[in-house]
Amino acid sequence: MFRTAIRMAGHRITALIAVACAVLGGAALVTATGVLAESGLRSRLPAGRLAGADVVIAADQEFRAPGELPTALVERRRIPSRLVGELAGLPGVTAAVGDISFPAALLDARGRVVAAGDPRVAGHGWSSTRLAGTAGAHVDGNAPTGAGEVAVDRATAAAAGIAKGDSVRVVVDGRPAAPYRVSALIGAPGAQDRATGGVYFADPTAARLSGRDGADDTGRADDIGRAGVAGGADVSGAAPGSGGANSAGGARAGTVDLVGLRTEPGAEGRVAAEVRARLAGTGLLTVTGADRGDTAEPGAGASRSLLVLLAGSLSGIVLLITGFVTASALAVSIAGQRRDLALMRAVGATPRQIRRLAAAQSTVVAAVAVVPGAGLGYLLAGQFRRLLADRGVVPPGLPLTFSPLPALAAVLLLGLTVQVSARCSAWRTSRMPATEAVAESRSEPRDPSRARTRAGIVVVVAATAMSALPLFSRTLVGATATSVAGIVGAIGLALAGPALVRGIGGAAARATRSGSSAPTWLATANLRAYALRNAGIVSTLAMAVVFVLTYTFTQTTVLAATDRDTRAGTLAEQRLTAPGLGGLPTGTLAAVRRTPGVSAAAPVGTTTVVWQYRQFGDTVSEPGSATILTPDASDVLDLDVRAGALDRLTGATVAVSGEAARTRSAGVGRRISLVLGDGTRTEATVVAVYERGLGFGPVVLSGDLAAGHTTTRLDQSLLVRTDGTRAAGHHLAAFAASRPGLVLAPAEPPSTGGLRDAPPEVWINLVTIVVLLVYLLLSIANKLVAATAQRRTELAALRLNGTTPRQIRAMMRREAAITAATALVTALLLSAPPLALLGQGFLGRPWPAGPAWLLPGLAALVTVTAFVTVELPTRRTLRTPPV
Repeated sequence: MFRTAIRMAGHRITALIAVACAVLGGAALVTATGVLAESGLRSRLPAGRLAGADVVIAADQEFRAPGELPTALVERRRIPSRLVGELAGLPGVTAAVGDISFPAALLDARGRVVAAGDPRVAGHGWSSTRLAGTAGAHVDGNAPTGAGEVAVDRATAAAAGIAKGDSVRVVVDGRPAAPYRVSALIGAPGAQDRATGGVYFADPTAARLSGRDGADDTGRADDIGRAGVAGGADVSGAAPGSGGANSAGGARAGTVDLVGLRTEPGAEGRVAAEVRARLAGTGLLTVTGADRGDTAEPGAGASRSLLVLLAGSLSGIVLLITGFVTASALAVSIAGQRRDLALMRAVGATPRQIRRLAAAQSTVVAAVAVVPGAGLGYLLAGQFRRLLADRGVVPPGLPLTFSPLPALAAVLLLGLTVQVSARCSAWRTSRMPATEAVAESRSEPRDPSRARTRAGIVVVVAATAMSALPLFSRTLVGATATSVAGIVGAIGLALAGPALVRGIGGAAARATRSGSSAPTWLATANLRAYALRNAGIVSTLAMAVVFVLTYTFTQTTVLAATDRDTRAGTLAEQRLTAPGLGGLPTGTLAAVRRTPGVSAAAPVGTTTVVWQYRQFGDTVSEPGSATILTPDASDVLDLDVRAGALDRLTGATVAVSGEAARTRSAGVGRRISLVLGDGTRTEATVVAVYERGLGFGPVVLSGDLAAGHTTTRLDQSLLVRTDGTRAAGHHLAAFAASRPGLVLAPAEPPSTGGLRDAPPEVWINLVTIVVLLVYLLLSIANKLVAATAQRRTELAALRLNGTTPRQIRAMMRREAAITAATALVTALLLSAPPLALLGQGFLGRPWPAGPAWLLPGLAALVTVTAFVTVELPTRRTLRTPPV
């Protein structure tokens, strides 16, 4: 069977190239998606500054709900510091270190901030250097011993222009800059060692500065007094609930971020087992080897979760498009072999043998293409990871996990697709009587299948009904229905396409019956006579247009609606941040409020929560972002509150969006269950319901509720509202310039009117669109070339009947024009309802937001593709004598 299949394939190279290209591109896309999914599940960050710890004990940074994927917790969970002493006495343990991290940043001679890595967690105790392994052995100087000494990594010291023994000002955990003497430089000379990056204090000093010793308020007051005398800074007026020391100091006392153990040679496994036994049931993790890097950076779990979600969202679209394109290419290939298959039926081949022959031939071609396609998929995944890292979506150090599993999945999925598609394409020929099969091999059925047409209509109607979801759910889930509805509608078009194309061809033939040129008459006659062949081309072209329109306009419309909500709800003119300091210094809020011309100021932050609620009798855990506000937020924000009031956001209270209130029964006065960003379970009372949920998220936490449950206790930003005068702006700018590290910017930066301000996830989706569009266009081009090349006999017969090559080229161009026009019109008809409903649901108007050039650009691209891929093989065919 395979020998016959290979011999038949040798006579159909052009058609089978289209199949090979479809399989190659499909294998690349499926493999790349699989690599992202596997990396999200198995990839681990390098151990970094924990490379010298043989065993690490840390809190689990994932929330696990029964029957659902784990949710990453991005806020640091802490563990009791008493574990350090308890574990230090275990047999085989040579050292036990409690690692703590807190905001710290240096100031250079000009007062500019020089951040040491992530400024939110750059401060450490000196004992943490013992966990860095060989990287921590490069110490030039002595360990800091007093409250006025620090050690700095060499890269940061070089950036700040300081050396051992110099005096440097350091901003620590929101305190004003204070002078410290550099007692040591850490790290290999000339190396920018990420493992030892940071600012290191004497252990008692680090515990006091970070509030881990239980005397945070006193220690902070002492430091503030010293820094105030040294630098003359205004440090008074810290407001309750503003994220300062008083709001969360007690929650950190007696805790460490993690515990690192160094063991005797060969004792790592035994010590890890003993620690696991001791900590069983406490919820703490005992990790070794490659898992240590994740404990150092809790955000790594969120990055991996994002990879899993990204792969999951892409997989459906990728599988739909890959299956559609592959099946379409196989249909063209096998349609060109109907005469051969019919003759084999005439000489005694059974229907089952015919289907097996068609499947075997397609499998041979797929086997040749799937291996390089899988290899290309690994390269594509690497480029995609680089894009994610450049956009700040995943840490640059997070590697991809490469294994044979994604390639194996691509082989199995595409092998199954090829088998099913080939057998379905050969089904009619294999089931017909031999004489009828031979008679029909040079033509198509006169009437398209009614069952197929009805199925297509049902699918299109279902897609249209699905696209109405944005009217009822103004969320990302509702918007996703638009792009999915477009793809499903294109599949319905493929099913109902033959009847549609035959009807269009008949109408065109009647319109051109008199007075039309010979090429035009031939083109319309061919369109009607070969409706099945042309329908496959039209539906694939239409799918490309529908996919790009719905997917792109979904992104841009949601972006526009989010921007509209945010701008309409932001009353403040300015936003004050301190990204290089890890958060705003203590006292900034009160000082800003005293600035002349400032009418109101309020802190605003973000975190993540998991909202647990009952739905259809089951408990659903839905993670999402949450805004942190204080009761005075209504002076700088207008969330369009419909019930309750934001000034009630005190204690364990929240405000929720109207969409969430309706779908989760969370009206004012109801109690809801939340898991905060550090894994703490809590119940909160709903005190307000607002409508601008797209711009501000589904839930708003009170500052009191979030206090103590974030990685740092500092305010992330301040929204400032002024009296609108130029003098107020000058006073505020002067205030920001007088404080090191403060950055003043518009509360809502001016929009460029395009995608330049789009968040990273939008760019990722647009890159995905481009990749899939390229795959679709290449597949369409190959399919058109194959379909045109299979018409050699038809074109030769026309030439023998007296048709000139010029007339044939004109006929083929008119066919290409009709095909492209039909594809564009049907694509617009399929896209219009979902996009109109999307615009109505999100923007209150029956059209989406997005680039105006997209539709004409797509029309030009589709038209050029159709003309070029028909013109070139036609010219090549006409070079061959007709006899």
